[in-house]
Amino acid sequence: MARLVERTFDDYLVSTDPDRLDVGVVHDFLHGSYWAEGIPRDIVERAIRNSLCFGVYHRNQQIGFARVVSDYATFAYIADVFVLAPWRGRGIAKALMVEIVHHPDLQRLRRWLLGTKDAHGLYQRYGFTAPQFPERHMERTDPGIYLRMGQTAK
Repeated sequence: MARLVERTFDDYLVSTDPDRLDVGVVHDFLHGSYWAEGIPRDIVERAIRNSLCFGVYHRNQQIGFARVVSDYATFAYIADVFVLAPWRGRGIAKALMVEIVHHPDLQRLRRWLLGTKDAHGLYQRYGFTAPQFPERHMERTDPGIYLRMGQTAK
């Protein structure tokens, strides 16, 4: 289990305490996101249980989230990063990324990965670039899986 980290900045708190997470807020956002459209709540809950999660809070209200999937030795994948729309443009995503890349249990990793459609500038600030050797990377993806799952559940 990763170490608990809590840091305040301005009127905000970034915390890795899983008991603080508002799974409803996380699910609602991800369910409507371009990368996890239609995701069922039970899958969000399982992803949270099996990841190091970072919540961002303003006066105990969750306003942001990110999770890291890692072996804590060589590799980390950053996923599901968001700040709710009313809170964007205040440096919250930057503060969240600082806490992620400086988390004590995520140091000295050989490789970090993430995927983004439109936030390249944010992640470049923290050392992320296009893959040096893209021809070495492969993926297996099924982007419509949650929508199809929802259709079969009806």
